[in-house]
Amino acid sequence: MIKEYMKIALADDDEDDRFFFTEAFDELKVKSKVSTFKDGIELMHYLEQAENELPDLLFLDLNMPKKSGISCLQDIKANSRLKDLVIAIYSTSSSEEDVEHTFVLGANIYIKKPNDFEKLKKVLSEVVTTNWQYITSGLNKDNFLLRL
Repeated sequence: MIKEYMKIALADDDEDDRFFFTEAFDELKVKSKVSTFKDGIELMHYLEQAENELPDLLFLDLNMPKKSGISCLQDIKANSRLKDLVIAIYSTSSSEEDVEHTFVLGANIYIKKPNDFEKLKKVLSEVVTTNWQYITSGLNKDNFLLRL
C-alpha cells in the first residue's frame, strides 16, 4: 500500500527552527504532513495517546527545556508502541559525546542543524527519501551522522 503522504514530526523549542523546518517541507516535492511540538513534554503527551497517528519520521532536538531530546529518546525506545519509530536527532550540537550517546540509545540518524535554508532543504530531502525499512536493521555508526 502506498501512503498518501509522509507523517513528519519535529520536537524543537526554537520557534524559528520549527518555522524554517515546516517552510522547507512546503518547498520540497514530498507529500508530507508536518506536526511540530515546542518541547519534549508536549511531544511525549501526543505520542502516548493511543488515538493519535504516529509519525513516519520524528525529528528530535536534543536541547529542550522541560524534557530533553535524550529523555524523549529513552522513553520512546522503552515503549513497545513507540520503539520502532524512525528517529532523526536534529541538533545544533555535533559533539562526539552526543552523537555516540544517541546512537547507543537507538536513534536512526544524527543531523546537525544547517544554518542555511537551501542546505536544510537538501538535508531534509535526503532523510525523507531514505528507505528506513532496510536501514534500521543494519544501523552502523559510519552512516549515523549525516554529512552534507
